[in-house]
Amino acid sequence: MTAAELIQAQRELRARLLADPHRPLWHFVAPEGWCMPFDPNGALYWEGRYHLCTIFQDERGHCWGHASSADLLHWRWHPPALAPEPGDVDRGIFSGNAFVNLAGQPTLLYHGVGAGNCLAHSSDHWLETWTKAPHNPIVPIPAPDSPAAALYRSWDPHGWTQDGRYRAIFGGQPATVFAARELDQWQYVGPLLTTEAAEVDDFEDLSCPDLFQLGDRHVLLAISHARGCRAYVGDWIDDAFVPRAHHRMNWPGGVCFAPESLQDPTGRRIFWAWVLEQRPPDEALWGGTLSLPRVLELGPGDTLRISPAVELQQLRRWIDAQGDRVAVGATPLPRVRGDSLELSLRYRPHGAGRYGLRLRATPDGAEQTDLWYDHAAGTLTCDVARASLAASPYRTFVMREQDNHPVTAQVAPFKLAPGEELTLRVFLDRSLLEVFANHRQCLTQRLYPTRPDALEVALLAEQSEVSVDWTAWEMAPTNAW
Repeated sequence: MTAAELIQAQRELRARLLADPHRPLWHFVAPEGWCMPFDPNGALYWEGRYHLCTIFQDERGHCWGHASSADLLHWRWHPPALAPEPGDVDRGIFSGNAFVNLAGQPTLLYHGVGAGNCLAHSSDHWLETWTKAPHNPIVPIPAPDSPAAALYRSWDPHGWTQDGRYRAIFGGQPATVFAARELDQWQYVGPLLTTEAAEVDDFEDLSCPDLFQLGDRHVLLAISHARGCRAYVGDWIDDAFVPRAHHRMNWPGGVCFAPESLQDPTGRRIFWAWVLEQRPPDEALWGGTLSLPRVLELGPGDTLRISPAVELQQLRRWIDAQGDRVAVGATPLPRVRGDSLELSLRYRPHGAGRYGLRLRATPDGAEQTDLWYDHAAGTLTCDVARASLAASPYRTFVMREQDNHPVTAQVAPFKLAPGEELTLRVFLDRSLLEVFANHRQCLTQRLYPTRPDALEVALLAEQSEVSVDWTAWEMAPTNAW
């Protein structure tokens, strides 16, 4: 292909991506290509920049793409951090993390496909050059009939330094702990969890682990492939995790998957999750989206507080703000229309019944997505039954085929304390919806309206009136295309 042909192909690709009505404008997205998986990995704040890797695929197989940002909003793509190359022991790069080793050197701990868990190191300011360790894999995949296979899987590692030594969690079922004095000498310690939470089913694995201290507790972010993103709150004692609470971050029909976090210089614990794409690959020239950067804090009673990063306020353009007493039914907000919005809402109900918000609605109601809070049931619901006139793409992401069924609503448990008012922060970015409730619950959903006029917004009330104070902003794009 000539230089002129390459340039023309790039321009045509850019035009098609810009014209995609479902491609987010200000979330972290794959620059091109269908990424499956698109797990965030290798998050590290290093010399003034946030660094983040994501799995993508090219002719070599699974690789780690690499981007960095100074503000969590605008990202610069660097050369891929890791890829399988001729002569390497790994045949692809799966999930892992980043940490600074005892010599002060940025280090990636990752799963090498077909080999086991592996290491790579960098020493340049931009973290653009990574060298795989000559002793990879540090822990090979156990042979199926070996004693080690009954103890652990060399899978989804997460490493850190502690008391002058190294620790690592290896994901799987069960997840396990390894320790080392030197990076090439790892030893099995034992199971990660001292006990399992009562609400976790026996078929759930613990993958994409991410352990960190938060306040006077430790938090273990993870997924189960059957249920999506989740978190434990507990204590790290004698190289094992003692759970005190377990919190789901995804429910049937939801799209919140593999998490990855870092600590910034102010002490904030920021994490991203892979937001699953629910369109088939042949409908787009790209596939791969991360959630907003979310800040985790420890709440009372071993709860978690979850909030969007404050940096997002830089993208706002004010539209309107009012206090309305909303009658039963749907009350349109005529000045608030679009598919790139942030809304802040505070509800005060005047009786029983559900109340909420309608988004991405057509004037005739043929397409619409409804958010409902049900005080009696203690639930926050995203109803997608009429979100799209296309064949329903909303399916539960699970490994067990018997659970893989269409759903019409994602329902999350959420109870208000007596006298507590519902406050919502709603972020709508084309096909991606994130709803934060009272800083302690978050729903993540994909929406694929087919009609270009699916832009209307309305306040909802059922059975009785509700007063709502609200503010709306249009959000500025950050992605190049």
